[in-house]
Amino acid sequence: MLHVFDCRSKSEVSRKTLGTDGLDLKGFLRVVHQEFFIPLSETFVLVTTDRTVVDRDKFEELQDGITLWLLQHKDQPLSASIEEEIQFVPHFNTLVQSGANEYFVEGHKSLPCAFAELVDNALSATAKNTGIRTIEIRLQFNKADGKPSVTVLDNGCGMTSKQLNNWAVYRLSKFTRASSTIESENVEYVRPAPVPRSLNSDISFFGVGGKRAAFHIGDSVRMITKTAGSPDVHELVLSKEEFLRKEQNKEDVYKGTILNRKPGDSSHVTNDERFLRSLITEETGNKSFTAVVITGVCLEDIDYLKQHFLEWTRELAHIYHYYIHGIDGNKLNGERSVDRPNIDILVTLREKPPKCPRAINLREVDDDMQTLYINSAVSMFEFRATTSNGGTVEGILRYHPFLYDKETYPKDPYTAQEPVAEDDHENEPEGPNQARGKRDIFECFWNGRLVPYTTVSEFDWCTRPIKGASLPAECYSRFSGVLFTDDRFQVNASKLKFMDLELKLKNKDTIFTTFVNNQKTSKRSNIEKEFTQWLETCHENFDKQVKFIEYLGTITRTDMAMKRRQHPWATFSSIEFGGNVYKTGQLVKSQKTQPLLYGSVVRFLLYGDHNQDVYATGGQVEIRREPEALYDRATKIIAISKIDTNISVEGIKTVIENDLDKLPEELKLEWPEGNDWPQNAIRPAGTVFGPLKVEILNRKGDLISKILSGGQGIKLDIELQIVHHGPKENKEFPRLAAPFLLTKGHWFKKIETLRYLGKYTLTLQTVIHDSCATVYGGKPLPSHVLKFTIKEGSAESFTVGPLSSPLRVGVPFDIPLEVKDGYNHPTKLPPKIKPVLECSGLELSYRVTSYSGTTFIIKDVKARGKVQNYQQNKGYVLNVTIPGLKADTQTFTISLLPGNPHLLHVKPDSKPIKLENGNPTTFLVEVHDEAGNITADLNQIVQCKVTGLPLMVVDCSNTGVGQLVTTPINLNIINGEPKILEAEFSMPSQKHVKPVVTELKVMPSSRVTKMVVFCQGEDSLVLNNKEKIKWEAGGLLENLFYKLYDESGTEVSITEKVASRIKVNWTDDYQSDVVQGKLPDVRVPKQVKEERFCQVSYQELSVSFCIVPCPDEPARMKVTSPQSTLRLGETLAGHIKLEFVDQYDNITKKFTPTCTENITVEAEGLDKSNINFTWQESSSSVLVTGLQFRSGSLGPREIIFSYDGFTERVIVKLTEGVPSQLQLVSGPEQPLQLINGHGIPTPFVVQLCDKWGNPSPDQRVVVEIRSSPPMIKVSASVMSQPVDAEGKASFIVNSVTGQRGYYQLDFKGSFNRKPIPGPSVSFTVIPDPNKPVRLQVDYVHSAKFLAGHTFPVFAVTVVSDEGSPIMTFNPAKLSMLLWEGASSKPTQPTTELKCNKPMANEKKDSFYFRDKLIPEHVGKYTIQFSLCVDKKEVLLSSQITINVVASLPVKLGPLVQPTTPVVSNSSDISSRILVKDMTLVIKDSFGNPAGQELSGKVVVSIGCPDGESSRCLPLFEDKTSSFQINLEEGRAHISRLVIMENSPGENGSRYNLIFKPTGLNLPTSLLPFELLFHFYNDAENQRRMSELSRKRDELKNSIEKYDAMCSTFCELRKGLTIQLQDIAEKETTLRVEMSKRNLDISHPLPSSDIDKLIRDKTIEAETIERVPRRKFSVTNKFGGPDVLGMVGHLALILDDDAARVISWHLVGDMDCIITRTTEAAQRIYRDTRGVQQVMALDSILVPPGKRPLPHIRNGCALFSPVGNPVYAKDLLIYSGDLQSCDLVFKNFLGFTILMDDLTSATNYRKALVENRINCPTILTREGDRVSARGKFGGAQNKAPPIVKLRVFGAPLPQHYHTLKEQLDLLEKYKSIRLKMEQVEKAHDECIMEEISPKRLQERQKVEEMKKEFEEIERQLSSVRLGKRGPENPGEPSGIQTKRPRQKSRDLLPDF
Repeated sequence: MLHVFDCRSKSEVSRKTLGTDGLDLKGFLRVVHQEFFIPLSETFVLVTTDRTVVDRDKFEELQDGITLWLLQHKDQPLSASIEEEIQFVPHFNTLVQSGANEYFVEGHKSLPCAFAELVDNALSATAKNTGIRTIEIRLQFNKADGKPSVTVLDNGCGMTSKQLNNWAVYRLSKFTRASSTIESENVEYVRPAPVPRSLNSDISFFGVGGKRAAFHIGDSVRMITKTAGSPDVHELVLSKEEFLRKEQNKEDVYKGTILNRKPGDSSHVTNDERFLRSLITEETGNKSFTAVVITGVCLEDIDYLKQHFLEWTRELAHIYHYYIHGIDGNKLNGERSVDRPNIDILVTLREKPPKCPRAINLREVDDDMQTLYINSAVSMFEFRATTSNGGTVEGILRYHPFLYDKETYPKDPYTAQEPVAEDDHENEPEGPNQARGKRDIFECFWNGRLVPYTTVSEFDWCTRPIKGASLPAECYSRFSGVLFTDDRFQVNASKLKFMDLELKLKNKDTIFTTFVNNQKTSKRSNIEKEFTQWLETCHENFDKQVKFIEYLGTITRTDMAMKRRQHPWATFSSIEFGGNVYKTGQLVKSQKTQPLLYGSVVRFLLYGDHNQDVYATGGQVEIRREPEALYDRATKIIAISKIDTNISVEGIKTVIENDLDKLPEELKLEWPEGNDWPQNAIRPAGTVFGPLKVEILNRKGDLISKILSGGQGIKLDIELQIVHHGPKENKEFPRLAAPFLLTKGHWFKKIETLRYLGKYTLTLQTVIHDSCATVYGGKPLPSHVLKFTIKEGSAESFTVGPLSSPLRVGVPFDIPLEVKDGYNHPTKLPPKIKPVLECSGLELSYRVTSYSGTTFIIKDVKARGKVQNYQQNKGYVLNVTIPGLKADTQTFTISLLPGNPHLLHVKPDSKPIKLENGNPTTFLVEVHDEAGNITADLNQIVQCKVTGLPLMVVDCSNTGVGQLVTTPINLNIINGEPKILEAEFSMPSQKHVKPVVTELKVMPSSRVTKMVVFCQGEDSLVLNNKEKIKWEAGGLLENLFYKLYDESGTEVSITEKVASRIKVNWTDDYQSDVVQGKLPDVRVPKQVKEERFCQVSYQELSVSFCIVPCPDEPARMKVTSPQSTLRLGETLAGHIKLEFVDQYDNITKKFTPTCTENITVEAEGLDKSNINFTWQESSSSVLVTGLQFRSGSLGPREIIFSYDGFTERVIVKLTEGVPSQLQLVSGPEQPLQLINGHGIPTPFVVQLCDKWGNPSPDQRVVVEIRSSPPMIKVSASVMSQPVDAEGKASFIVNSVTGQRGYYQLDFKGSFNRKPIPGPSVSFTVIPDPNKPVRLQVDYVHSAKFLAGHTFPVFAVTVVSDEGSPIMTFNPAKLSMLLWEGASSKPTQPTTELKCNKPMANEKKDSFYFRDKLIPEHVGKYTIQFSLCVDKKEVLLSSQITINVVASLPVKLGPLVQPTTPVVSNSSDISSRILVKDMTLVIKDSFGNPAGQELSGKVVVSIGCPDGESSRCLPLFEDKTSSFQINLEEGRAHISRLVIMENSPGENGSRYNLIFKPTGLNLPTSLLPFELLFHFYNDAENQRRMSELSRKRDELKNSIEKYDAMCSTFCELRKGLTIQLQDIAEKETTLRVEMSKRNLDISHPLPSSDIDKLIRDKTIEAETIERVPRRKFSVTNKFGGPDVLGMVGHLALILDDDAARVISWHLVGDMDCIITRTTEAAQRIYRDTRGVQQVMALDSILVPPGKRPLPHIRNGCALFSPVGNPVYAKDLLIYSGDLQSCDLVFKNFLGFTILMDDLTSATNYRKALVENRINCPTILTREGDRVSARGKFGGAQNKAPPIVKLRVFGAPLPQHYHTLKEQLDLLEKYKSIRLKMEQVEKAHDECIMEEISPKRLQERQKVEEMKKEFEEIERQLSSVRLGKRGPENPGEPSGIQTKRPRQKSRDLLPDF
C-alpha cells in the first residue's frame, strides 16, 4: 500500500491509499488517473517526500507504506503542510547493545556532556561546509517568549525526511543507516582520511547520543531541518508525553509523523512555543540547517545553566579546544596557527528582563585547561604510538617549569583539591605548590574532541626510574600530556570514556616513536633516552630551584597552622640559590618584606622527609635579626626567594652597628628637693623619700625613652621596687612604674610609707612598657640599686599583754606591758619609771618590775578580798599607770576566782546525828579558801569513813561542794538498845586541810522480817523454803495459807496494805483471799518432766517450793521411728521404740520382760527375717531392729505394730536405693564429629540410678568425664562434679584438642571411693583449618648480623592445625619482639616491630618483616615473633638467638675517653704525662670494637687543632716528633706517653695528640684518634690549667646530660600535645559520625557514662536476640577457608510460609556442606567416611545473570498473572559470601517460582504453556508444589507443618543491626576517650613535673654551672690568647688567684 497526496492544486490537497499488488509503474499510474480523476492528457510527476522522481526502476524498490506526492513538476512548492506517516521502530542494536556502554560519571554535572553530544552532531553536519561553520546553543529562559527551551542550531547539510526518520531510530549508527528512500541511492559510510590530531569532524557515530542528550536535557525534542537541494523543511517531534499517551491508548509507540512544510511557515506553532516563530522566520535565508529544539527542561538544570554559565561553557571550550583553535591550540602570546579552523561555537542565554542577554564565543574562552597547559609550558615533546591493530595515537608532553618559589603547572580553577588524609605522608606534597600532584599526565581526545573521564597516568618510559635517577623526583610531576586518537579506539556510547585505550597503549606490542630532532626510531629504549634528555634539558634551562646542602636534622614546627604541615621539616646548614651560596651564620637582608630584615641565618628549612643534599622547589630560611640586643634574639622565617642577593656584607654590618645606638646603657638620678638618700643611709620610721627624677641614657650619653627596633619603637618605663628585708622573709612593696614624660622624664612622687623597721633595698629598673620585661635581646636593661635602714622611734604608748589565767585570791601573777613608738613599733621606757596599780574592792600589791625583750613586766601581783563563788563571774576594773607617756594609763577588767583550799565545812553540824536502823544518812561538805570563799579546784576529793560501812568519796573539784549518802545501816540491835557510830571527813590530796569528825546514833526498826507458808487440811503441811513436793500429774494443790512476823518474832497483822505487797508467781488472780491469809490453788503440770516452781514473796522476804508431777494409767501405745525415709534394699538405721503412755503422753511401765513374744509388725514388701524385739528395763520400752524392704514402689509405706489389743501405725517414705549405675539421658546426635579445638555446644546429661533403675539424687556421688586414649585433651565446663538435686550431672565440652583420629568420652561416678560405671561416647576429631598452632619463621640462616645494618627479610607463616597457612589475621596483630641477651624471657626493654606489606614477587601466604634495623651495639640478642590471637591467647614462635657483630671498621678510638691533658715542660715527669694506661681499639661507626683480625702500627704525633697554627710543636720524651706502637688484633696499649723536659711549644697553646693507624691493608684508611691537650711553660700554670680543664670537663658533661634530658622531656611534652590534639579531632569526628547514627553526644563524655550507654544498648540488643525466632537446628561441624558452610545456614527467609515450603522443597539438601574447592569436599567426605553429603562450587555451572519471569518477554508481560509470582531464590537473605551463596541456590532452586496458592499456580502454568513457554517448578505459600512436569497433589507434593521441618532461620530486625552499629561506634568512642584520659593525665603530669620545685632547682643549678663553665672557658681562652704568658711566670694572665667559694661539683644536680 502506498499513500498518495495530490498536491497539484494550490487550494487543496487530497489523499488516497492505493494498492500495488500485481501492478507495475504503468498499471499503478492508470490507478492514479482513475482515483484522482486526472485526464490522460494532463502531465504530472510522482515523487517521494525527498523529491525523488519515481520511474519504473525506482517503483520496484518502493516499500509498503511509502508516501508519494503528485506534483505538476519536481520543484513545485507545496501549497499546504502535509503530514507524512513514518515508522521509527528501534533498530535491533537497541536490544543487542542496550546498556553496554551508556552511563554518566557520578559526582560530575552531566549537562555539558549532554550539550557535547548535540555539538558532535552539528560538527558532523558542518564537516563539508566551505565557509564558516556556525554552531549556536540558544538558551531561552524568558517566560514572555514561551516555555523554557534549549536550541542547538547549525548551518550544516541538514537532513532529508529519510535521514530524519533514521535519526529517530535508536541505535541506528552511521554504519548501518540508509541515506535515501531509494535503496539504490544509499551511500555507504566512508572513513575520513587521516588528518593531524584526528580533527575529522567524524564524531556523530552511534545513533544514540542525540536522542539521549535531548531527553536528558528535557522531555520533548523538535527536529527542524532542511537540505540545500530541497525547498521543503522537515519537522519531527518526539515527546515523552506523546509516548505515554500512545502506550495508554495501545497505539504503536514507535510510530509518528514528519511535518513537511515550506520555509518560514509557523502556522502549526502553539502559543506556549511562540519562541519558535522567530526561529522559523530565520529559515528563509538559510540554504540548509538543522535545529534541535528541546523543551521541558527541569528547574534544577535551568538554575545550573544560569548560575554556572562560565563554568559549563569553559568545559565545552575544553572539549572542543582543538576544533576551535586548530592543531596547535590556543596560544595567547599572539602566535596563531596558520590553518586556524573556521568553526564558531556560540552560546547565548536569554533571561527575563531587566537581565541582559549573555553571549560567548567558545573561541574567546582563555582559561580552559588546554589553554592553561599550552601557555604555561616552555617546551614540548612529541611522540607517536602504534598499536598491534594498526591504531595510531599522537602524543604531546609539555613541560611546566618551577620558577623560584612556585610551580607553574596550572590548576583547574573549578576543581577543588581533595584533602590529603592525616596519615597519608607518602602522598603528601613536598611544598606549597605541588605541580601535577595526584592528577594523571595525559588527557585523551577522540577524533579531535575530549573524552572527559578517561586519563592515562603514565608510560613506563616517562616514569622516574627506581634506581639511578639523575633528576629530582619533582621534575617528573612538571609535565602534562595530550593523546589524540581516531575511531579505531573504542569509546562508550556517550563518549565519556575510552573502552580499551590504556590497555592497548600499555601492551608490550605497542611501538612508541618520537620526532625529536627529526629522527624517528621504533625502539622503546631510544624514546626513553630521548625523553630523559629532553627532561634534563628542561630542568637545566627552565627550572629555577634551590639546592639544600649539609643536612642537620628533622624537626616538627608548631608554628604551622595546618597540623599535617607541622612534620617533617628537614633542616640544612647551607643552600645554593641564584648563583650564590648561603650558610648558617651568614648575614643576609630580606627584600619585599615589611619591614626589611637584617640578620644572620639560623638554618634553612624544607618540608619533607629528607636526610641528604637535595634540590627543592623552594623552601624557607630562619633569620635571627641583628643586632640581637635590639631585636631580643627574635627570629623570622621567610621564603628563600625573599633573600636580597645584591647587598654586601659590609652594608649589612653598617646597618647593624648603627642600630646599637638605639639601646639604653645607664640610669641617671636627680633629687629635685635636695633630700638625698645616700647609700646605706639610716632613717627613723616615717621619714619621707623623694621626689625622684630618673633619666635613661644610651652609650653616647644621650637621653632616650624607647628602643627603636621597628615601627613606633618599644617604649621604656622605669619601675621602682622597694623590698623590706624582714627577719623571716622579704616583703615587696607595690611596684611603681614611671612612664616617660616630656617635661619631667621618669618622675616618682614622695613616698611616705617607710615605717617598717629593718633593712631596705630600692631598685630602679628599666622595663619594656608592654611586657614589663627587664631583659631585652639577652642583655639586662639598665638598673640602679639603693640600700638603706629604718629604725624605731621613742616610746609614746603601751598596751597590756595577756595575763595568766585564771587569777585566784592570794595567788601571785604577772602583768606584761608592750611599749610602742608612734608607728606601733616595740621600744623601751625611759629608766627609773615605776608603774601604779589601782582596783576597787581588792587589795593589790606587786614585788618588782623587769624586761623581757621589749616587754615591760610587773611581777608577783597579789589580790585579796571577798569574791563570788565559782558559778558567778564578777569583773574588777584594774588601772595601770606609767607616768611620762602620751597615753600613760590603761584600764582593763580582770576576773578573780576563789583561792586554794584551806578548810572543810560539814553539814548538818548537830552532834550526835540520829537515824533509824536500816536507813541511810546524808552529809553536805564545803571546801573553803583562806578568805572563806567556797573554792573549786582540781583534785578536790573528800572522803568519809563510817565504822562498819564502806568508804564514801565525793568530788568537789567542779563546785567546791559535795553530798555524801551512806548505805542503809543495818545493825543487830538487841533489846531495842541504840548503837553509836563515828564518821570522819578528810581530803587526802590536801594534807594541809585538817579532817572533821562527827557521831551517828542508830535506833531500832519495826519492819517484817519472817514469813511462813503451810497447807491446811487433814494434816497441816508446812512448806519449807526450796522444798520439792510430788503430786499427781494434772492435779490441783489447795488450801495454802501464810503468816508474817517482825524482828522480835511478833506476828504482824495482815492489812490491805500488807496484803497488797504479797506476790505469788503461779497466778495473777489472788488479791481477794490474800487479805484473809489464804493463797490461791496451784495447778500441777501434765507432763512428768515439767516441774512447777512456786514462790510467795513480801517485799524482800520470800518462800519458794517445787511441785513434781507423777504419771497416770496407760492410755495408748506410742511408736517412735529414728528416720522418716528409708532406701530400698537398706536396713533401717537405729531402732524403732515402742512405749505405753498415759492420757498426757507420760511414759508408763506397761511393758514387761515377756511382752516381746506377743508383739507383731506388718507392712507391704517388708522383709521380716531380720526383725528383732528387745525389752528395755530402764525405760519400760521395746526396741525394734532389722526392718528392711526388698520390693515395691517408691513412696510412703505404712508399718503396723500390735500388742495386747493396742495397735499403732508409723509411715516411712521409701526412696531409691544405693547408686549403682550412670545412664546418658541426653546429648548430641551420633555419630559425633569435632573440629580440633572446638567444643560440643549440646550438653551431655548423665542420670544417677540405683540397681532397679530408679533415679538417685544422692549428691554425694561425683561424676567425672574422661577421654580415651589420654592423648586427647578435653576441656569441659567442669571435669568432675557432684550430681544435682535430681541426680543429674550436665557436662558441656568447651574444646577438644588432639590429632586427627577416633576417641571416646567416658563418664564415671564415684561414691565413698567406690566406682560407679557409666556410659561412653565415641567421636572423631578432624583438624581445624582456622586455628593457628605455630608460627613458622623463614629467613636466610647464613646471614651475618652487622650492627646498624638491616635484618634479612623474615617471612612468618601462621600455620593452621591442618598444616595450611592462615592469612585471615590482621597484620597489626603480628609483632617481632627483639631484646638484648640470650635469655628465654626478656630482661631488658623489648623492642616491638610490625610487619610490612608483601612485595609483588613474594608469596601471599606469609607476613614479611623487612628493612628492620639491627641494633647498633654488638652482642647476643633474641628475636621472637608473637601473634595476638585474641585478648587472652598469644601465639609465640621459637626464639631465635642472633649474634650482632661489628660492622666495617672506620676509626681508631680509646676504650675509655680520657680527660683533656694539661702538661708543662718542667723537670717533674708527672707534669709532662700526656697519656697513661690508655688502650686504643679499632671501632666501627657505632663505637663497637671491629678490628680483631687487623694488625699494624699506630703512628703517634703532635699537631695543631683546625684553624690554629704554631711556630713550634712539643716533642716527645726522646726528642722525637712522632713514634710508632704496635697494633695487634685491633688493639694498641700505651702505658705512658710524656713530652720531653724543656720541650719546645708555645705557652698556653692547645695541641692535638694524633694517633693514626697504618699498615692495615684496608681499602679505605681509618680515621685517626685525636686528643686535645694544653701546653704551658711552668708547672704552676699547668697545675692550675689542669684543675680548670678537669672542672670544665665535669661541667660540660653535666650540662650536656641536662640538655639531653630537657630535650627528651620537651619532645615528650610536644608529642603528648600533638597526640592529644589528634585524639581530640578523632573524638569530635566520631561524635559527628555517632550523631548520624542517632547517638546525639553534644560534648565529650567520661568513660563511666559511655559504659552506661554501652550497657543499655547491649541489654537492648540482647533482649532482641532472646526474642524467639526461627532457626536452622542442625549444627555445622565443619569449617575452614575453603568451607562455605551448611546450606541451611547460608540464607535466611523473613516470611514463615515461604521458609516452610522452600525448606521442605530442599529438605534433602539442607544439611549439605558447601565447599569452594573439590579438594575440601573430598577431605570432608574422607573424614566422615562418606556419611556427610558435600558439594564443591568449582564443580557446578549455572547460567549467568538474572532472567525475567517466564511470562515476560522483551520487557513486556504476555499476560497479567495473579498470585504474585516471584523466583524463590529472590526471597533468600544471604548471610555470607553473596556471590557464592547466589551460585549455590541457583544450583539448588534454579528458576523455581513461589506463588500464593495452588489455583494461581496451576493457572499460571496453563497460561505459559498456551504461549509455548516452559514452566519451572512452582511452590505455593500454602505448602503445595507443582512440578516442572505439571504434577501436583498427593503427600509427596504437600509440605508438612513447619514444626516437623528443619527450616531456614529468620533474620534479625533492622533495629538490631542499627544497635550493633551504634555499639561499634560506642566501643570506638570509649577507646578514644580512655586514650584521651590517659594522654591528658600524662600531659598534666608532664607539665607539673616541668614546673615542679625540683626542676626549678635543677634549672637554677645548671644556669650557675653554665656561668662557671663560661668563666672557665674565658680563663682558658685568655691564657691561649696571651701565648707567651705574663711577666710574672708564676701567675698566668687571666687566671684568678682566689678560688671560688663554691666547688663546681657542689653545683652538679642529680639528673
